[in-house]
Amino acid sequence: MKIVIDRQGCVGHARCQAVAPELYALDEVGYIDTDGFDVPVGMEGPARNGAKACPERIIRTIDDPSGKVWPPEKA
Repeated sequence: MKIVIDRQGCVGHARCQAVAPELYALDEVGYIDTDGFDVPVGMEGPARNGAKACPERIIRTIDDPSGKVWPPEKA
């Protein structure tokens, strides 16, 4: 699984980090501090929960090998 983050859309709610602090690092002013990462094996649940906690929906999960993406692409 991969996480892809649109850092420019982050407004600093830090809900991702509150749900999964071991995955979602914040910078010194409280904004997401990464453009994305490969999720360690066994951490898929917290990664998804952190993404779903983001009210701006700037965090996307991409499941390997299925390629399933959350949130779904807008039509």
